[in-house]
Amino acid sequence: MAPVIRELETRKADFFVLHTGQHYSYNLDGVFFEQLKLPQPEYNVGAGSGSHAEQTARILVGVEKILLRDKPDIVLVQGDTNSVLATALTAAKLHIKVGHIEAGLRSYDRTMPEEINRILADHCSDYLFAPTEKAKTNLLSEGIPEEKITVTGNTIVDAVYQNLEIAREQSHVLGTLHLSPKKYMLVTLHRQENVDNRERFNSILKALDRASAEFNMPLIYPIHPHSRKRMIESKLKAPKLTLIQPVDFLDFLQLESSARLVLTDSGGVQEEACIIGVPCVTMRDNTERPETVEVGANLLAGTSPDKILECARKMMGNRKKWQNPFGDGKAAEKIINMITGEV
Repeated sequence: MAPVIRELETRKADFFVLHTGQHYSYNLDGVFFEQLKLPQPEYNVGAGSGSHAEQTARILVGVEKILLRDKPDIVLVQGDTNSVLATALTAAKLHIKVGHIEAGLRSYDRTMPEEINRILADHCSDYLFAPTEKAKTNLLSEGIPEEKITVTGNTIVDAVYQNLEIAREQSHVLGTLHLSPKKYMLVTLHRQENVDNRERFNSILKALDRASAEFNMPLIYPIHPHSRKRMIESKLKAPKLTLIQPVDFLDFLQLESSARLVLTDSGGVQEEACIIGVPCVTMRDNTERPETVEVGANLLAGTSPDKILECARKMMGNRKKWQNPFGDGKAAEKIINMITGEV
C-alpha cells in the first residue's frame, strides 16, 4: 500500500492511514513506516492475534467507530487478510465506498482463510483494482459488473521498483549473515495450512534440509513468530536451516534479490521473486498467482520432499528471463486516477 500512500501525498489529498494492528511486532509493523518514510497511522485499532473470529470481530468494532467519526468518502484495502475483510465489510455496511486493491486473485481452495477473505472483500467492493487480466476474468466469472473493475497492475511492482535501489544501498544484511550473492537460498514459510499441520510442516522442513545439503548452500529462513512457536510445540528439527528473526522490508528485499532460489508459501513473495528475476518454488498445492507459473518464474511443488527437491533442481538450472506479468510500476497512479475520475 506504500505506493498508494505516496501517490496521495504527492497529490496533497485529504486521507488518513488506519492500522488494524493485526501485525504488531516491530519487524512486521513499525519498521515499515520508518524505512519507507510513510506517515504514521492516524489510528491503530490494536487488534493483535487470536482466533479468526476474535481478530475479525475486534477489527470490525474498532474500525466502525473510526469510520463513523471521520466519515471518509472511500476506504481502500489491499490483499486478503482478516483486516481487509473486516474493514471492507464495515465500510460497506456503513454505505461508504470500498476500493479493493489486488482484487480478483483466486486459488480456488476454500480451506485457505485468505481465499474466503478475498472473495468476500471483492463482492462488497465498489472499485475492484485487478492486477492482471486473469484476475479480471475471475471477477467477471463471479458476476461482478465490468464497470466496477479496472486492471491496474499490482502496487507490489511499484513498491519493488521504488525500494530495490534503496535496499541495495542501505541494507547490510548480506554482510551481517556472511552471505555472498547467488550463494544461498531464501525460505519463507508461514501459512496456516502448512505450519499448523505437523505432518506438512515436518515434510517441508525435511525437504529444505535435503536441499541445503544437495546444493551445498546456506538456506536462510526468517521465521515468523507463529511458525517458530509451532516448530517448538511440534518438536520439529531442521539442522541445516539458518533460522533468523523476521527482517525488515529493505533487508528482505536485499535477501530476496540476491538469492539463488526462493522457496516460499507466500503469495506476495511469489510475485516479488518474479518481478526481480529470481527463480521460485512454491510449497503449496495451489496458487492465487498462476501468472508466475505461466511465465516460467515459479513451480508449484506441494509439500512432498521429493517433489520440492525435484522442483528446486529444475529452478536452480533455470536461466530463462521471463516477462514480469504484474504491470509497469504505475499501479498506484492508475488507482488514484480511477477514484478521482482523472482517467
